Amino acid sequence: MNRSISEVGYWSGLSATAATIAYVVVQLLQVAGLLRFPLDEILIYGSSLCIVVPFILEMLAFHHLTEGAKRYWTHAALIFTVMYAVFVTANYVVQLVTVIPARLNGEGEAVRLLEQTPHSLFWDYDAIGYIAMGLATLVAIPALGTVGLEKWVRRSFIAHALVTPLISIVYFHPTFSPQLLFLGFPWAITAPLFMWMLAILLRRRRAEVQGA
Repeated sequence: MNRSISEVGYWSGLSATAATIAYVVVQLLQVAGLLRFPLDEILIYGSSLCIVVPFILEMLAFHHLTEGAKRYWTHAALIFTVMYAVFVTANYVVQLVTVIPARLNGEGEAVRLLEQTPHSLFWDYDAIGYIAMGLATLVAIPALGTVGLEKWVRRSFIAHALVTPLISIVYFHPTFSPQLLFLGFPWAITAPLFMWMLAILLRRRRAEVQGA
């Protein structure tokens, strides 16, 4: 059973990593002016939505493949992961199936309250989601060892947790500008990095189970 969980966690982690990288690439293309509405928003929200399920399954596998008292910390991380999933899924589904179609049909005014614009309702949903992801990595740190591969996974979690305050500034600074997005650019490195490294750790734990 543990082997199956490890396998699901590994491939889910790789999927979450790939979706995160795809989101980063699309975001950069949008900022550079190479993508326009509606394609830019469809790809941004679509790629972001593709992160959700694989990331949940990766963190769930992490919890089930952790032993002893450390499972308290992975359980806490799983709770924050679910918080992330609920808020961002609500946002991205609304943008993809309600807001974008309405704007394409010339009915943007009717759904303006639902648009993800700076300091709007769904902007705050997005913020809460990614802050929750950062908190998931923060509380999971005690569940990771300080030697070998676990040491490097732990460091990637620490790095992502440290980026979370920068993400908060980007979302909640009183005056938003496209330049402010670059303050949160380290997220584009730490997010796929910790997801990928955790996936490698889950594969390692599968190997340990097989060798046991």
